[in-house]
Amino acid sequence: MMDIFHMDSFILYALAAGMALALVVGPLGSVVIWRRMAYFGDTLAHAALLGVALAVAAEQLPMAGVVLIGVVIAVLLFWLEKQRDLSTDTLLGILSHSALALGLIVLSVIQSQGYNINLMSYLFGDLLAVDRSDLVLMYGAAFVILLIFSQLLSSLISISVNEELARVDGVAVEKVRFIFMILLALVIAVALKVVGILLITALLIIPAATARLFSKSPKQMVLSSVLLAAIAVVLGLYSSLSWDFPTGPAIVVSASCLFFILRVILSCKSEKMDSVSAE
Repeated sequence: MMDIFHMDSFILYALAAGMALALVVGPLGSVVIWRRMAYFGDTLAHAALLGVALAVAAEQLPMAGVVLIGVVIAVLLFWLEKQRDLSTDTLLGILSHSALALGLIVLSVIQSQGYNINLMSYLFGDLLAVDRSDLVLMYGAAFVILLIFSQLLSSLISISVNEELARVDGVAVEKVRFIFMILLALVIAVALKVVGILLITALLIIPAATARLFSKSPKQMVLSSVLLAAIAVVLGLYSSLSWDFPTGPAIVVSASCLFFILRVILSCKSEKMDSVSAE
């Protein structure tokens, strides 16, 4: 009887953790799509490994290390962009791979000193190992992210539509961009347990891209992407428990399946309407 109760508990914890992630990847992923910031998301995800390594070495929570490194990456990117001698994607490539390589070196050093680190759980997530304290941290971070995001949403939409016009209208573009980057770092910290460092960018992009296929407004896209991310979490968790798939990859594959299914349905619907109008 206790085994059944324990099984039910860890499934509920995993589902609750997945919902916490869905709440934040939908809204922020929508902005990533609008602003074409997928490469920046990848950079933060790769740099997160360095944050984890430094946090473990300092005996702190990995989430704290990820957020700290995210702030450092954002500051470095702002400073490098002001030099105006290299494109942003080149700078992101330098920062991304430098941070990843440094993270691997730091991990190697601390492992040689006797620290036991489950690298695979950080790379691909370990949703079924989520406990009560993880949930408290994740929902606390999700609440902060959504609270700040709600204050920035109108400015982010304005910047995404026309950055120069947003400046004329009095939007503090640089400030809003910087705060959004920090929010992305927080999302990646939340995602560590669910899908891991290597797959978080996929979960940021895919539900939002799917929602964009049929959404009529930015706010509809934000809400739809949350729903699609939640469905992907449920499907991924179900397939993981049913067929022993790794949970993080199963969630991302579920999100991809939703994208392609809706893409095909909407394409067929569009072709049918075109043929009807042609007649």
